[in-house]
Amino acid sequence: MLHPSRLGRLTLLPRALSAMAAPPAGASGQAGPCFAVEGPGSDLVCFTLSAGASGRPEPRCFVPAPGRCYSLCVPAASSVPMARLHRRLQQRLRQGPFGRCRVLGLLCYGAQAALEKGFLIQDPQGGPETERALEELLRGLGELPPLLGVYEAGERGELWQCLWALRGAGGRELLRRARVVAAEEPPLHPAVPGLSHAAVFHSLEAARSVVEQCTSFIPEATAVLDLVDKCPKQSKKGEFPVIVIEGLDATGKTTVTQSVNDSLNALLLRSPPACISQWRKTFDDEPTLIRRAFYALGNYIVASEIAKASTESPVVVDRYWHSTAAYAIATEISGKVQNLPPAHHEVYQWPEDLLKPDLVLLLTVSPEERIRRLQGRGLEKTEEETELEANSLFPQKYVLITNKRWNPHPIKINSKILIYSIGARISMPRLSCYSSNTD
Repeated sequence: MLHPSRLGRLTLLPRALSAMAAPPAGASGQAGPCFAVEGPGSDLVCFTLSAGASGRPEPRCFVPAPGRCYSLCVPAASSVPMARLHRRLQQRLRQGPFGRCRVLGLLCYGAQAALEKGFLIQDPQGGPETERALEELLRGLGELPPLLGVYEAGERGELWQCLWALRGAGGRELLRRARVVAAEEPPLHPAVPGLSHAAVFHSLEAARSVVEQCTSFIPEATAVLDLVDKCPKQSKKGEFPVIVIEGLDATGKTTVTQSVNDSLNALLLRSPPACISQWRKTFDDEPTLIRRAFYALGNYIVASEIAKASTESPVVVDRYWHSTAAYAIATEISGKVQNLPPAHHEVYQWPEDLLKPDLVLLLTVSPEERIRRLQGRGLEKTEEETELEANSLFPQKYVLITNKRWNPHPIKINSKILIYSIGARISMPRLSCYSSNTD
């Protein structure tokens, strides 16, 4: 279990409080939906709701008196409006009166409940101004704002969740009062089942449908879709080999890519492709659902370029689907490495409609060497990249995800050792040997 002082600000995921009825009196404490608070490098802190006053003690993710906690939730389905609402709440909870609060990731899950995203807000001072600010924030969202969960101590020291619906003219209605009790950590991370629907796109149409929903507020979305529509429905590779080079920044990817490219006299391509790179900043400022759909479509555009180029010469690609998916999984599954989906999970399957390379190289260096290279670079990164790479576990997760669980299976290379010789090691006669080991 984690003490609140050990938990930092996270992104989260829970289930609609509006749909959560407390279990009947006498029922098991885990009969209803369960919640989990996530922390980097830690176990999940889980709790559920009970109608009675008995049961396990509340988990240690709530601040003691005089502090107070609150929760907000929105659906986590692959819906652009819900993704934008979640992002708006996340941004507002970092500002103004919430500056003294700690915002934690909250997962809500259950056998018959869809995962939803929300926030557990810890106010160590417990003053009324935080609750007033939350009500003001929710009322400013327009129709059907999220419900407000308020956590209160009982006469015997137990903890209760009061669920409030905001009404007109400043009023509010109490929908439910249920006791908060501890729950067992689930064997599978609660966010894993939804990865293939809201995080990793396994078809062009799935990614396209998300970007289509954005055309009314992102003018560039129409231009991206026009480029996608000009690509073949399913690109086929030519007779020349296709090599993808993956790796985090500062692993020697640029040097190795150029070395391999020169050695094979190949054509160098990058994902996202140049034709949509001008819009990266626009999509990087959007919620992760929209951002991932944009980069997924970029892979399909690159696939059409690969198909054409590989009929004339070898092709080297700087990042491709592995990186897109690895970043998405590492973002959604926070906490310890053991939280990642098990090997052979469906989320690791290569999209059937995306051109598959002959060879994938994963470049790695020691954490110390990578930190040394990153210092002083000053390169612009997305908000997600900055947050992920600040997490000491992210590089370990990225390598584990990219190296061990995909088809085609990447070949792991320490670029510090081979950075000047790898181009010579990968020659045309040897490519068939490398390719035969990727499945």
